[in-house]
Amino acid sequence: MKQNKNQKNTAVNQITEGVIWKQLLIFFFPILFGTLFQQIYNTADTVVVGRFVGKEALAAVGGSSSMIVNLIVGFFVGLCSGASVVISQFYGAKDHKNLKKALHTSMIFCLAASIIVGTAGFILAEPILHLMKTPAEVIPDSVLYLHIYFAGTFFNLVYNMVSSILRAVGDSKRPLYVLIITCLLNILLDVVFVVIFHMGVLGVALATVSCQAVSAILVTWFLMRAEDIYRLEFHEIRFDLRSLGAVLRIGLPAGLESVMYNIANLTIQIFVNELGTDTVAAWGTMGKIDAVFWMVCNAFAISITTFVGQNYGAGKYHRMRKSVRVCMVMAYISAFIVSGALILFANPIYHLFTTDQVVVDIGVHMIRFLIPSYAIYVVIGIISGALRGAGRVLVPMILTCGGVCLLRIIWLFAFVRSHPGIDSIMLSYPVSWIITAVLFVIYYFRRFPGMQKKK
Repeated sequence: MKQNKNQKNTAVNQITEGVIWKQLLIFFFPILFGTLFQQIYNTADTVVVGRFVGKEALAAVGGSSSMIVNLIVGFFVGLCSGASVVISQFYGAKDHKNLKKALHTSMIFCLAASIIVGTAGFILAEPILHLMKTPAEVIPDSVLYLHIYFAGTFFNLVYNMVSSILRAVGDSKRPLYVLIITCLLNILLDVVFVVIFHMGVLGVALATVSCQAVSAILVTWFLMRAEDIYRLEFHEIRFDLRSLGAVLRIGLPAGLESVMYNIANLTIQIFVNELGTDTVAAWGTMGKIDAVFWMVCNAFAISITTFVGQNYGAGKYHRMRKSVRVCMVMAYISAFIVSGALILFANPIYHLFTTDQVVVDIGVHMIRFLIPSYAIYVVIGIISGALRGAGRVLVPMILTCGGVCLLRIIWLFAFVRSHPGIDSIMLSYPVSWIITAVLFVIYYFRRFPGMQKKK
Protein backbone atom coordinates (compact mmCIF):
# COMPACT_ATOMS: atom_id res chain seq x y z
CA MET A 1 0.00 0.00 0.00
CA LYS A 2 2.84 2.35 0.85
CA GLN A 3 4.47 1.57 -2.49
CA ASN A 4 1.34 2.65 -4.36
CA LYS A 5 1.20 5.84 -2.36
CA ASN A 6 4.83 6.59 -3.19
CA GLN A 7 4.19 6.00 -6.85
CA LYS A 8 1.26 8.37 -6.71
CA ASN A 9 3.35 11.06 -5.02
CA THR A 10 6.07 10.88 -7.67
CA ALA A 11 3.82 10.37 -10.71
CA VAL A 12 3.36 14.08 -11.45
CA ASN A 13 6.25 16.41 -10.62
CA GLN A 14 4.98 19.97 -10.91
CA ILE A 15 8.51 21.38 -11.15
CA THR A 16 9.09 19.45 -14.38
CA GLU A 17 5.48 19.54 -15.61
CA GLY A 18 3.58 22.55 -14.22
CA VAL A 19 3.30 26.20 -15.29
CA ILE A 20 6.75 27.65 -14.65
CA TRP A 21 5.94 31.03 -13.14
CA LYS A 22 3.30 29.56 -10.84
CA GLN A 23 5.55 26.74 -9.67
CA LEU A 24 8.46 29.13 -9.16
CA LEU A 25 6.30 31.31 -6.93
CA ILE A 26 4.87 28.32 -5.06
CA PHE A 27 8.41 27.12 -4.39
CA PHE A 28 9.89 30.60 -3.88
CA PHE A 29 7.58 32.04 -1.21
CA PRO A 30 8.17 29.35 1.43
CA ILE A 31 11.92 29.81 0.90
CA LEU A 32 11.55 33.58 1.09
CA PHE A 33 9.48 33.48 4.26
CA GLY A 34 11.82 30.85 5.65
CA THR A 35 14.80 33.10 4.97
CA LEU A 36 12.85 36.02 6.46
CA PHE A 37 12.31 34.13 9.67
CA GLN A 38 15.95 33.03 9.59
CA GLN A 39 16.90 36.69 9.36
CA ILE A 40 14.52 37.63 12.18
CA TYR A 41 16.05 34.74 14.09
CA ASN A 42 19.55 36.22 13.61
CA THR A 43 18.53 39.86 13.91
CA ALA A 44 16.70 39.35 17.22
CA ASP A 45 20.08 38.74 18.88
CA THR A 46 21.45 42.00 17.51
CA VAL A 47 18.38 44.05 18.43
CA VAL A 48 18.25 42.73 22.00
CA VAL A 49 21.95 43.26 22.79
CA GLY A 50 22.03 46.60 20.96
CA ARG A 51 19.16 48.05 22.95
CA PHE A 52 19.57 46.32 26.32
CA VAL A 53 23.33 45.73 26.66
CA GLY A 54 25.24 48.35 24.63
CA LYS A 55 27.08 49.10 21.41
CA GLU A 56 30.11 47.00 22.44
CA ALA A 57 27.86 43.94 22.70
CA LEU A 58 26.21 44.96 19.42
CA ALA A 59 29.61 45.07 17.73
CA ALA A 60 30.56 41.71 19.33
CA VAL A 61 27.50 39.85 18.01
CA GLY A 62 27.17 41.61 14.65
CA GLY A 63 30.75 42.49 13.72
CA SER A 64 33.81 40.26 13.46
CA SER A 65 32.13 37.26 15.10
CA SER A 66 29.43 37.30 12.45
CA MET A 67 32.12 37.25 9.73
CA ILE A 68 33.84 34.26 11.33
CA VAL A 69 30.59 32.30 11.60
CA ASN A 70 29.81 33.03 7.96
CA LEU A 71 33.29 31.90 6.91
CA ILE A 72 33.30 28.53 8.65
CA VAL A 73 29.63 27.59 8.50
CA GLY A 74 29.31 29.03 4.97
CA PHE A 75 31.80 26.49 3.70
CA PHE A 76 29.64 23.64 4.93
CA VAL A 77 26.46 25.23 3.56
CA GLY A 78 28.23 25.29 0.19
CA LEU A 79 28.88 21.57 0.54
CA CYS A 80 25.18 21.11 1.29
CA SER A 81 24.41 22.61 -2.10
CA GLY A 82 26.25 19.67 -3.64
CA ALA A 83 23.88 17.24 -1.94
CA SER A 84 20.93 19.42 -2.97
CA VAL A 85 21.87 19.43 -6.66
CA VAL A 86 22.66 15.70 -6.80
CA ILE A 87 19.44 14.75 -5.02
CA SER A 88 17.32 17.12 -7.14
CA GLN A 89 18.73 15.59 -10.33
CA PHE A 90 18.09 12.02 -9.14
CA TYR A 91 14.61 13.03 -7.99
CA GLY A 92 13.83 14.62 -11.36
CA ALA A 93 15.08 11.48 -13.14
CA LYS A 94 13.13 9.27 -10.65
CA ASP A 95 16.34 7.37 -9.88
CA HIS A 96 15.29 5.87 -6.54
CA LYS A 97 18.43 3.81 -5.88
CA ASN A 98 21.01 6.56 -6.38
CA LEU A 99 18.86 9.13 -4.58
CA LYS A 100 18.81 7.00 -1.44
CA LYS A 101 22.57 6.47 -1.59
CA ALA A 102 23.19 10.21 -2.01
CA LEU A 103 20.81 11.10 0.82
CA HIS A 104 22.27 8.72 3.40
CA THR A 105 25.84 9.49 2.38
CA SER A 106 25.09 13.20 2.83
CA MET A 107 23.85 12.59 6.36
CA ILE A 108 26.92 10.66 7.55
CA PHE A 109 29.12 13.26 5.88
CA CYS A 110 27.22 15.93 7.80
CA LEU A 111 27.90 14.20 11.11
CA ALA A 112 31.63 13.92 10.39
CA ALA A 113 31.91 17.51 9.14
CA SER A 114 30.16 18.92 12.22
CA ILE A 115 32.98 17.62 14.43
CA ILE A 116 35.63 19.26 12.25
CA VAL A 117 33.77 22.57 11.81
CA GLY A 118 32.89 22.87 15.51
CA THR A 119 36.42 22.11 16.68
CA ALA A 120 38.04 24.45 14.16
CA GLY A 121 35.67 27.29 14.98
CA PHE A 122 36.16 26.90 18.74
CA ILE A 123 39.96 26.82 18.52
CA LEU A 124 40.46 29.52 15.89
CA ALA A 125 37.89 32.05 17.15
CA GLU A 126 40.14 34.19 19.35
CA PRO A 127 43.25 34.18 17.09
CA ILE A 128 41.15 35.23 14.10
CA LEU A 129 39.54 38.04 16.09
CA HIS A 130 42.99 39.43 16.87
CA LEU A 131 44.13 39.02 13.25
CA MET A 132 41.07 41.00 12.16
CA LYS A 133 42.13 43.90 14.42
CA THR A 134 38.86 43.70 16.32
CA PRO A 135 38.62 46.56 18.87
CA ALA A 136 39.98 45.40 22.25
CA GLU A 137 36.78 46.24 24.12
CA VAL A 138 34.79 43.96 21.80
CA ILE A 139 37.00 40.83 21.90
CA PRO A 140 35.92 39.27 25.26
CA ASP A 141 32.23 39.18 24.34
CA SER A 142 33.05 38.07 20.79
CA VAL A 143 35.11 35.12 22.06
CA LEU A 144 32.36 34.10 24.48
CA TYR A 145 29.71 34.22 21.75
CA LEU A 146 31.79 32.24 19.25
CA HIS A 147 32.83 29.54 21.74
CA ILE A 148 29.21 28.79 22.63
CA TYR A 149 28.09 29.02 19.00
CA PHE A 150 30.67 26.55 17.72
CA ALA A 151 30.15 24.20 20.67
CA GLY A 152 26.63 23.72 19.31
CA THR A 153 27.49 23.85 15.61
CA PHE A 154 26.40 20.20 15.14
CA PHE A 155 22.76 21.31 15.27
CA ASN A 156 23.31 24.13 12.80
CA LEU A 157 24.94 21.85 10.23
CA VAL A 158 22.31 19.12 10.57
CA TYR A 159 19.55 21.66 10.00
CA ASN A 160 21.27 23.08 6.92
CA MET A 161 21.88 19.66 5.37
CA VAL A 162 18.39 18.27 5.98
CA SER A 163 16.56 21.44 4.93
CA SER A 164 18.61 21.54 1.70
CA ILE A 165 17.58 17.94 1.00
CA LEU A 166 13.91 18.76 1.57
CA ARG A 167 14.11 21.76 -0.77
CA ALA A 168 15.91 19.65 -3.38
CA VAL A 169 12.84 17.42 -3.70
CA GLY A 170 10.49 20.40 -3.86
CA ASP A 171 9.49 20.59 -0.19
CA SER A 172 10.10 24.20 0.77
CA LYS A 173 7.18 24.41 3.22
CA ARG A 174 8.27 22.27 6.14
CA PRO A 175 11.67 24.02 6.57
CA LEU A 176 9.57 27.21 6.74
CA TYR A 177 7.40 25.81 9.52
CA VAL A 178 10.50 24.89 11.49
CA LEU A 179 11.96 28.38 11.12
CA ILE A 180 8.74 30.02 12.28
CA ILE A 181 8.72 27.90 15.43
CA THR A 182 12.41 28.40 16.24
CA CYS A 183 12.32 32.11 15.35
CA LEU A 184 9.56 32.77 17.87
CA LEU A 185 11.35 30.60 20.42
CA ASN A 186 14.62 32.49 19.85
CA ILE A 187 12.97 35.87 20.44
CA LEU A 188 11.38 34.53 23.64
CA LEU A 189 14.67 33.11 24.93
CA ASP A 190 16.56 36.32 24.02
CA VAL A 191 14.15 38.36 26.11
CA VAL A 192 14.23 35.89 29.01
CA PHE A 193 18.02 35.46 29.10
CA VAL A 194 19.05 39.05 28.33
CA VAL A 195 16.25 41.35 29.51
CA ILE A 196 15.02 39.37 32.52
CA PHE A 197 18.14 37.48 33.69
CA HIS A 198 20.67 40.07 32.38
CA MET A 199 22.96 37.41 30.89
CA GLY A 200 24.18 39.69 28.07
CA VAL A 201 26.02 38.09 25.16
CA LEU A 202 26.04 34.75 27.00
CA GLY A 203 22.24 34.71 26.97
CA VAL A 204 22.06 35.50 23.27
CA ALA A 205 24.49 32.70 22.43
CA LEU A 206 22.63 30.15 24.57
CA ALA A 207 19.31 31.14 22.98
CA THR A 208 20.76 30.70 19.48
CA VAL A 209 22.23 27.24 20.13
CA SER A 210 19.08 26.04 21.89
CA CYS A 211 16.92 27.02 18.93
CA GLN A 212 19.33 25.42 16.46
CA ALA A 213 18.97 22.17 18.39
CA VAL A 214 15.18 22.34 18.13
CA SER A 215 15.33 23.08 14.38
CA ALA A 216 17.73 20.16 13.73
CA ILE A 217 15.48 17.71 15.58
CA LEU A 218 12.33 18.85 13.78
CA VAL A 219 13.64 18.73 10.18
CA THR A 220 15.28 15.35 10.81
CA TRP A 221 11.96 14.04 12.11
CA PHE A 222 10.23 15.30 8.94
CA LEU A 223 12.77 13.50 6.76
CA MET A 224 12.34 10.27 8.72
CA ARG A 225 8.54 10.47 8.36
CA ALA A 226 8.56 11.21 4.60
CA GLU A 227 6.35 8.89 2.55
CA ASP A 228 8.42 9.13 -0.60
CA ILE A 229 11.71 7.88 -2.01
CA TYR A 230 13.74 10.46 -0.03
CA ARG A 231 12.84 9.01 3.38
CA LEU A 232 15.70 8.94 5.91
CA GLU A 233 16.35 5.58 7.58
CA PHE A 234 19.08 5.44 10.19
CA HIS A 235 20.08 1.86 9.43
CA GLU A 236 20.98 2.93 5.87
CA ILE A 237 23.24 5.80 6.88
CA ARG A 238 26.69 4.95 5.52
CA PHE A 239 29.32 6.28 3.13
CA ASP A 240 28.92 5.42 -0.54
CA LEU A 241 32.10 6.57 -2.25
CA ARG A 242 30.46 7.21 -5.61
CA SER A 243 27.69 9.31 -4.04
CA LEU A 244 30.18 11.16 -1.85
CA GLY A 245 32.27 11.93 -4.93
CA ALA A 246 29.23 13.34 -6.75
CA VAL A 247 28.27 15.49 -3.75
CA LEU A 248 31.83 16.81 -3.30
CA ARG A 249 32.28 17.41 -7.03
CA ILE A 250 29.43 19.91 -6.91
CA GLY A 251 29.54 20.99 -3.27
CA LEU A 252 33.27 21.55 -2.81
CA PRO A 253 33.55 24.33 -5.43
CA ALA A 254 30.50 26.00 -3.87
CA GLY A 255 32.06 25.64 -0.43
CA LEU A 256 35.38 27.08 -1.61
CA GLU A 257 33.49 29.91 -3.29
CA SER A 258 31.78 30.67 0.01
CA VAL A 259 35.14 30.63 1.79
CA MET A 260 36.67 33.05 -0.72
CA TYR A 261 33.63 35.29 -0.54
CA ASN A 262 33.80 35.39 3.23
CA ILE A 263 37.57 35.94 3.19
CA ALA A 264 36.85 39.02 1.11
CA ASN A 265 34.26 40.08 3.69
CA LEU A 266 36.72 39.39 6.50
CA THR A 267 39.25 41.60 4.74
CA ILE A 268 36.64 44.34 4.47
CA GLN A 269 35.88 43.88 8.19
CA ILE A 270 39.56 44.44 8.98
CA PHE A 271 39.47 47.79 7.19
CA VAL A 272 36.18 48.66 8.91
CA ASN A 273 37.60 47.73 12.32
CA GLU A 274 40.30 50.37 11.86
CA LEU A 275 37.58 53.05 11.73
CA GLY A 276 36.47 52.51 15.35
CA THR A 277 33.66 50.92 17.39
CA ASP A 278 30.91 53.23 16.05
CA THR A 279 31.63 52.25 12.45
CA VAL A 280 32.00 48.57 13.41
CA ALA A 281 28.60 48.63 15.12
CA ALA A 282 27.00 50.43 12.15
CA TRP A 283 28.59 48.02 9.64
CA GLY A 284 27.53 44.95 11.63
CA THR A 285 23.99 46.27 11.83
CA MET A 286 24.06 47.02 8.11
CA GLY A 287 24.72 43.32 7.61
CA LYS A 288 21.49 42.51 9.44
CA ILE A 289 19.45 45.13 7.56
CA ASP A 290 20.62 44.49 4.00
CA ALA A 291 20.04 40.77 4.58
CA VAL A 292 16.43 41.56 3.68
CA PHE A 293 17.65 42.11 0.13
CA TRP A 294 19.91 39.08 0.13
CA MET A 295 17.18 36.79 1.39
CA VAL A 296 15.06 37.69 -1.66
CA CYS A 297 17.95 37.21 -4.06
CA ASN A 298 19.04 33.94 -2.45
CA ALA A 299 15.50 32.58 -2.36
CA PHE A 300 15.27 33.02 -6.12
CA ALA A 301 18.74 31.48 -6.54
CA ILE A 302 17.75 28.40 -4.49
CA SER A 303 14.50 28.14 -6.45
CA ILE A 304 16.20 28.22 -9.83
CA THR A 305 18.84 25.71 -8.70
CA THR A 306 16.14 23.19 -7.81
CA PHE A 307 14.12 23.94 -10.96
CA VAL A 308 17.10 23.56 -13.27
CA GLY A 309 18.37 20.51 -11.38
CA GLN A 310 15.11 18.57 -11.65
CA ASN A 311 14.49 19.56 -15.28
CA TYR A 312 18.08 18.73 -16.14
CA GLY A 313 17.56 15.28 -14.66
CA ALA A 314 14.39 14.96 -16.75
CA GLY A 315 16.21 16.16 -19.91
CA LYS A 316 13.97 19.23 -20.39
CA TYR A 317 16.48 21.85 -21.58
CA HIS A 318 13.92 24.25 -23.04
CA ARG A 319 12.11 24.36 -19.71
CA MET A 320 15.41 25.04 -17.97
CA ARG A 321 16.12 28.10 -20.13
CA LYS A 322 12.59 29.43 -19.78
CA SER A 323 12.64 29.07 -16.00
CA VAL A 324 15.86 31.14 -15.85
CA ARG A 325 14.24 33.97 -17.84
CA VAL A 326 11.10 33.96 -15.70
CA CYS A 327 13.09 33.82 -12.48
CA MET A 328 15.33 36.72 -13.57
CA VAL A 329 12.33 38.99 -14.23
CA MET A 330 10.69 38.18 -10.90
CA ALA A 331 13.98 38.63 -9.04
CA TYR A 332 14.54 42.11 -10.48
CA ILE A 333 11.03 43.29 -9.70
CA SER A 334 11.45 42.12 -6.11
CA ALA A 335 14.95 43.59 -5.82
CA PHE A 336 13.84 47.09 -6.83
CA ILE A 337 10.94 47.03 -4.37
CA VAL A 338 13.10 45.87 -1.46
CA SER A 339 15.96 48.27 -2.26
CA GLY A 340 13.60 51.23 -2.45
CA ALA A 341 12.03 50.36 0.89
CA LEU A 342 15.41 50.02 2.62
CA ILE A 343 16.60 53.39 1.33
CA LEU A 344 13.33 55.14 2.17
CA PHE A 345 13.08 53.81 5.73
CA ALA A 346 16.80 53.63 6.55
CA ASN A 347 16.62 55.96 9.55
CA PRO A 348 13.75 54.34 11.48
CA ILE A 349 15.10 50.87 10.69
CA TYR A 350 18.48 51.71 12.25
CA HIS A 351 16.78 53.10 15.35
CA LEU A 352 15.33 49.64 15.95
CA PHE A 353 18.86 48.41 16.63
CA THR A 354 20.40 51.22 18.64
CA THR A 355 19.66 54.58 20.23
CA ASP A 356 23.22 55.81 19.62
CA GLN A 357 22.75 58.62 17.07
CA VAL A 358 26.33 58.48 15.81
CA VAL A 359 25.93 54.82 14.89
CA VAL A 360 22.57 55.57 13.26
CA ASP A 361 23.97 58.39 11.13
CA ILE A 362 26.87 56.26 9.89
CA GLY A 363 24.55 53.36 9.15
CA VAL A 364 21.98 55.41 7.22
CA HIS A 365 24.78 56.76 5.03
CA MET A 366 25.94 53.18 4.38
CA ILE A 367 22.49 52.12 3.22
CA ARG A 368 21.94 55.08 0.92
CA PHE A 369 25.43 54.77 -0.55
CA LEU A 370 25.56 51.01 -1.11
CA ILE A 371 22.04 49.59 -1.56
CA PRO A 372 21.41 51.07 -5.07
CA SER A 373 24.27 48.93 -6.45
CA TYR A 374 22.80 45.66 -5.13
CA ALA A 375 20.68 45.15 -8.24
CA ILE A 376 23.86 44.29 -10.13
CA TYR A 377 24.25 41.14 -8.08
CA VAL A 378 20.85 39.73 -9.13
CA VAL A 379 22.34 38.62 -12.48
CA ILE A 380 25.19 36.84 -10.69
CA GLY A 381 22.89 35.11 -8.20
CA ILE A 382 20.33 33.78 -10.70
CA ILE A 383 22.79 32.62 -13.37
CA SER A 384 25.08 31.06 -10.76
CA GLY A 385 22.14 29.15 -9.25
CA ALA A 386 21.03 27.95 -12.70
CA LEU A 387 24.52 26.73 -13.60
CA ARG A 388 24.80 24.80 -10.33
CA GLY A 389 21.44 23.16 -10.94
CA ALA A 390 22.83 21.85 -14.23
CA GLY A 391 25.96 20.57 -12.48
CA ARG A 392 28.23 23.34 -13.86
CA VAL A 393 29.92 24.36 -10.63
CA LEU A 394 33.54 25.14 -11.49
CA VAL A 395 32.83 28.22 -13.59
CA PRO A 396 30.57 29.90 -10.98
CA MET A 397 33.30 29.26 -8.43
CA ILE A 398 36.06 30.66 -10.65
CA LEU A 399 34.07 33.72 -11.70
CA THR A 400 32.92 34.50 -8.17
CA CYS A 401 36.32 33.91 -6.57
CA GLY A 402 38.15 35.86 -9.27
CA GLY A 403 35.57 38.50 -10.13
CA VAL A 404 34.01 39.23 -6.75
CA CYS A 405 36.53 38.12 -4.14
CA LEU A 406 39.97 38.82 -5.59
CA LEU A 407 38.96 42.08 -7.27
CA ARG A 408 37.45 43.25 -3.99
CA ILE A 409 40.60 42.41 -2.04
CA ILE A 410 42.81 44.07 -4.68
CA TRP A 411 40.62 47.18 -4.52
CA LEU A 412 40.98 47.33 -0.74
CA PHE A 413 44.75 47.18 -0.72
CA ALA A 414 45.33 49.19 -3.90
CA PHE A 415 42.77 51.97 -3.40
CA VAL A 416 41.46 52.02 0.18
CA ARG A 417 44.94 52.09 1.68
CA SER A 418 45.60 55.39 -0.05
CA HIS A 419 41.99 56.65 0.29
CA PRO A 420 40.85 55.45 3.75
CA GLY A 421 37.19 55.77 4.69
CA ILE A 422 33.93 53.87 4.60
CA ASP A 423 32.97 55.20 1.14
CA SER A 424 36.16 53.81 -0.41
CA ILE A 425 35.49 50.45 1.24
CA MET A 426 31.92 50.30 -0.03
CA LEU A 427 32.97 51.08 -3.61
CA SER A 428 34.62 47.66 -3.75
CA TYR A 429 31.16 46.08 -4.06
CA PRO A 430 29.81 47.62 -7.29
CA VAL A 431 33.24 47.60 -8.94
CA SER A 432 33.66 43.84 -8.47
CA TRP A 433 30.00 43.01 -9.24
CA ILE A 434 29.88 44.78 -12.61
CA ILE A 435 32.87 42.87 -13.99
CA THR A 436 31.63 39.54 -12.60
CA ALA A 437 28.08 40.00 -13.90
CA VAL A 438 29.34 40.61 -17.45
CA LEU A 439 31.44 37.43 -17.32
CA PHE A 440 28.48 35.38 -16.03
CA VAL A 441 26.21 36.60 -18.83
CA ILE A 442 28.79 35.76 -21.51
CA TYR A 443 29.32 32.26 -20.14
CA TYR A 444 25.59 31.60 -19.76
CA PHE A 445 24.77 32.35 -23.39
CA ARG A 446 27.71 30.29 -24.61
CA ARG A 447 27.65 27.24 -22.34
CA PHE A 448 24.32 26.77 -20.54
CA PRO A 449 22.99 23.26 -21.36
CA GLY A 450 20.77 23.26 -24.43
CA MET A 451 21.59 26.85 -25.37
CA GLN A 452 23.36 25.73 -28.53
CA LYS A 453 20.10 24.19 -29.81
CA LYS A 454 18.59 27.64 -29.80
CA LYS A 455 20.57 28.67 -32.93
